[in-house]
Amino acid sequence: MKTNLFKQLSMSSLLAMILSLTLTAQKGKLPIAEGPYKPSDDSFIQYQYPDWFRDAKLGFWAHWGPQAVPRQGDWYAKRMYQEGGDAYKYHLEHYGHPSVFGYKDIIPLWKAEKWDPDKLMELYKKTGAKYFVSMGTHHDNFFLWDSKIHKWNAVNMGPKKDVVGLWQEAAKKQGMKFGVSEHLGASYTWFQTAHLADKQGPKAGVPYDGADPKYNDLYHAPATTDDKGWLTNNLVFQIEWFSSIKELIDNYHPDLLYSDSQMPFEDVGRSLIAHYYNQDITKNNGTPGVVYTCKQQSGGKWVQDVERGVLDTVSPYPWQTDTSIGDWYYRTGQKYKTANEVIQMLVDIVSKNGNLLINVVQTPEGDLEPDMLQILDGIGVWTAANGEGIYGTRPWKTYGEKSPEARAVKPGRFNENYKFNSKDIRFTTKDGILYAFCLGTPSGDILIKSLAKSSKFTSSPVGSVRMLGSNLKLKWSQTESGMVIKKPSALPAWQVIGFKIEFKK
Repeated sequence: MKTNLFKQLSMSSLLAMILSLTLTAQKGKLPIAEGPYKPSDDSFIQYQYPDWFRDAKLGFWAHWGPQAVPRQGDWYAKRMYQEGGDAYKYHLEHYGHPSVFGYKDIIPLWKAEKWDPDKLMELYKKTGAKYFVSMGTHHDNFFLWDSKIHKWNAVNMGPKKDVVGLWQEAAKKQGMKFGVSEHLGASYTWFQTAHLADKQGPKAGVPYDGADPKYNDLYHAPATTDDKGWLTNNLVFQIEWFSSIKELIDNYHPDLLYSDSQMPFEDVGRSLIAHYYNQDITKNNGTPGVVYTCKQQSGGKWVQDVERGVLDTVSPYPWQTDTSIGDWYYRTGQKYKTANEVIQMLVDIVSKNGNLLINVVQTPEGDLEPDMLQILDGIGVWTAANGEGIYGTRPWKTYGEKSPEARAVKPGRFNENYKFNSKDIRFTTKDGILYAFCLGTPSGDILIKSLAKSSKFTSSPVGSVRMLGSNLKLKWSQTESGMVIKKPSALPAWQVIGFKIEFKK
């Protein structure tokens, strides 16, 4: 079986390395940096969440690459090979049949000619982001860094720029932490559509370009019939993944590494995480400071990521939501989240000990559309006025209060179907100060039940209340039913209203 797999691969030099690593992996060991972390769950329990991540709360993400070129949204590199689908039809009309003009031919069309990473990073910092994440590689197996693994990378073709490196330089100039996302683990099964052929029509039976062995370094070798999960069960593929992401780590030493999956590949994945943690400790003279995040409950071993969803209560471990203002890749006519929707998500997530990592949708050329700029401006106005109740905070004794109209939050991935109003209250705390946020513009007085005189959450009476972003003097009282803030005579322009509440000593 191993011999057949190797015959399918055309990259002889890489193959020799992968063969060596595969044999090493079969003996239970892969080359990792020396340090306190071993490739085991028991060893990962010693992980300590860095303060920078716990304090940051808001990160921006560039989920961006050659799949943006057709302006058809996410997963184009896969969907263009799915006969009869919208992307397949679009591809036929605009580029031709995928047996002739495949994804390999889309890649050179990505020029990123309007991309200005320094200008964008300056904007992102002004908007309120404290860390930035670059796409490293998506499921399309195209690397956005200067790689020696294969030729399909942004330095060698397309924009012919080290996209990861330039994003990192821009982030450092702004004093922001920098991360990379890897989606390669799922690529080996995800990209198998490129090996197929039409089942009907004039091109029936004609293989798509991914079936040509000379392109195996992009589309991968054919998978076995039992290899259909999100993550491949093929050890050779797993070792190729290890080698690729290890190169990304070793070349850039990112502050955050994101995997678009659960922890990949059992001990192969544990080896990569141990290497990531250890190389950071070595680089920082014994002080750990990196974050690994994947879509699996952490138990304190890493940061759990929840894609397009939230948790329903405070987590004892820091966690992260990842989502996008629109589609993951640029799509003509897409609907964007409003600034208010992003702010509501941010406050809800932070109240539950989480961070929000949100994708800012770039055009294929690399710039931002006017409506995207307007959304970022709205977020930035709010964070400038309310940031003290977000950045550096920790969860309070309860995350908040739900309005009677609120839908029950279904915890987990792919669930953004929730709405908030002014009766939805969320709390954060810092330095003994409580921050309370109304997640909608109040139409009358504001009642915060958790601050009732007899509340189990408070041991001291409220001493002062101030509205964030305003010098207006508020009228308020603390009663047996809750703390009542009289509706202010003037409200800020934004809809999520924050209050700074100090208790008597």
